[in-house]
Amino acid sequence: MTTSDTAPDSVDLPGETTFADLQIHPAVLQAVNDVGYESPSPIQAATIPAMLAGSDVVGLAQTGTGKTAAFAIPILSKIDTSSRTTQALVLAPTRELALQVAEAFSRYGAHLNVNVLPVYGGSSYGPQLAGLRRGAHIVVGTPGRVIDHLEKGTLDVSHLDYMVLDEADEMLQMGFAEDVERILADTPEYKQVALFSATMPPAIKKITAKYLHDPVEVTVKSKTQTAENITQRYIQVSYPRKMDALTRLLEVEQGDAMIVFVRTKQATEEVAEKLKARGFAAAAINGDIPQAVRERTINALKDGSIDILVATDVAARGLDVERISHVVNFDIPHDPESYVHRIGRTGRAGRSGTALLFVTPRERHLLGAIERVTRQKLVESELPSVDDVNERRVQKFTDSITQALAAPGIELFRTLVEGYERDHDVPMADIAAALALQSRDGEEFLMTEPPPEKRREKRDRPDRPDRDDRGPRKSRERRSDLATYRIAVGKRHKAMPGAIVGAIANEGGLHRSDFGHIAIKLDYSLVELPANLSRETLKKLENTRIQGQLIHLEPDRGPKARRNSP
Repeated sequence: MTTSDTAPDSVDLPGETTFADLQIHPAVLQAVNDVGYESPSPIQAATIPAMLAGSDVVGLAQTGTGKTAAFAIPILSKIDTSSRTTQALVLAPTRELALQVAEAFSRYGAHLNVNVLPVYGGSSYGPQLAGLRRGAHIVVGTPGRVIDHLEKGTLDVSHLDYMVLDEADEMLQMGFAEDVERILADTPEYKQVALFSATMPPAIKKITAKYLHDPVEVTVKSKTQTAENITQRYIQVSYPRKMDALTRLLEVEQGDAMIVFVRTKQATEEVAEKLKARGFAAAAINGDIPQAVRERTINALKDGSIDILVATDVAARGLDVERISHVVNFDIPHDPESYVHRIGRTGRAGRSGTALLFVTPRERHLLGAIERVTRQKLVESELPSVDDVNERRVQKFTDSITQALAAPGIELFRTLVEGYERDHDVPMADIAAALALQSRDGEEFLMTEPPPEKRREKRDRPDRPDRDDRGPRKSRERRSDLATYRIAVGKRHKAMPGAIVGAIANEGGLHRSDFGHIAIKLDYSLVELPANLSRETLKKLENTRIQGQLIHLEPDRGPKARRNSP
């Protein structure tokens, strides 16, 4: 870690520091100990004392360096839980990050009577309004939805003491610069501000100079943390196909025991039950499972009574079982540091291990974040085919026959089968096949191909693309499933394709693949979106803004209507 020479204040990191040395609130310290953290990361060791002292902070750090705890712990240590006012506001670029940060605040504030509320686009206003009425000490939100609540008067920031801009550079890249400045302008002048960013472009420097007072600047460079004896691969798979993908891997991969990581407690139970239904020896552990049950489950994994453990990050902390040969990230972690901790459960005591990561098409950016932090490229792997699985099943079947032939007690059954053959004049091969079928108990022996997923065709790029105002799609060829919509922002409002995609996708819950061509005109833009946009999606987009301007999304009615529109 380094500190900037140009920072108004700089800090020297302590040597061996524990969280107990940082003077954080005792209840917060207890929660930190509960999740198994002992020593702060470099950014935490530098940022927490600075924020506890009341300083503004600029943290230059990649995702995965522990920055969420770096601002959550000091804010929780100073929050006044006796008041119902909103005292802290955290802005995040995406709903996923907002949820992750809100979850971290709840985790570190578990022993405080603190209310944390995530607010983001693409979800109902009802629960958010109810949470704001009850009183949310800490609000974590995306810029667009925060502005909506400010305009409706449902979010009061007049008593705000703490403001955090998380992944500020990404927020600006997504077109939220004016939104962020507008929110900052609505907050009290005298508040503590922490800004975290992976890079320091001019726009970030402008915000820092305008809204932060003599900030302490902390720079952390991430290091490779993954063991060299762990083979790391990823498989791109759609969410509905994950269980099928996991089943194929379990049948084909050669290994001993496995941990399957998922994000939620509920998912541990669901995945474990589905695996058991498919004949695998699996069990779940999560934070709700009593300690005695947890210990029995881990002992069963150690002695081979079960081979697969489905776990959350917190439940697997401190787990050390030598026979774990595989770690599967069924759900990709949002925090690369979690990925490093997860795969560290294999490759113990000098043994080799395998780490597999499921990545949906929408999660490719998270894969990139993991590779940047670990400084290792994950190798893309193909999902085992149906033929691979069936070949393995046949091999296991023949191996089981070989083992049974050497088992004690076979003489009795040989006599019974020979008697059946003699009495019923049935070939021995037919009897053996009937017994094998009986052992399957009605289950199919060979796997068949699942029905193909519905996917849109990828078009080839035309020879001479029109480079002006080109949208995210590489092709100008029209798609039958898209229709043209008009939005009330254009070149006059400095709208860019990336900002349009970011705002509409984030607020409306759409995928990048849902966008077609984008044409940006002087006062408006034309955007190709799914022709059958639901009423719910249109409702979500009613208050969406780009560069501070309401977009007023509506179906385009053609050139004549455009000329007549104001």
